[in-house]
Amino acid sequence: MSPRKSSKLEPIILEMPPQRMAVVRGQGTPDKVFTELMPALYGSVYTLKFDLKKRGLPTFKVVGLRARYPDAHRVPKDEWTHIIGLPIPQDTTTLPQKLPGVEVKIETWQYGTAAQILHLGAYDLETPTIERLFKFIEESGYQIIGDHEEEYLTSPDAKVPKTIIRYVVQKKS
Repeated sequence: MSPRKSSKLEPIILEMPPQRMAVVRGQGTPDKVFTELMPALYGSVYTLKFDLKKRGLPTFKVVGLRARYPDAHRVPKDEWTHIIGLPIPQDTTTLPQKLPGVEVKIETWQYGTAAQILHLGAYDLETPTIERLFKFIEESGYQIIGDHEEEYLTSPDAKVPKTIIRYVVQKKS
């Protein structure tokens, strides 16, 4: 019998280092919150990138928009809390603020052991993928200790959106 090939669509458990993030926060439906907050977040991060370049310092690629939803499974969608971030260099100490009224903060997102799965398709069709991940976490002897997190690998208007769904986990005692 040949070993089963691992698929990118299968859930995995991995170790992830802490990540320095430029972060905005909001509350409400995803469509409303993302529309309000993205210009400030991307404006701040791209200004940081170009400031570094102008000063002849090492720059970075703007990738991996991530969002954490601490209450997504407990409240209606129009009340969701959104913590949305973009990875930035570890040594970043200040961020330019591009839009009045929307503060972009620096945070370090802690990870460690995480379970994740790739979801292909619309965001509102994620439930079966999330349920597969929950089952995998349980069957692997882990429990969730972190918020629901999504990492968007494509833009929302992509033909087939690609989203990594992730939870920080720990072995059950």
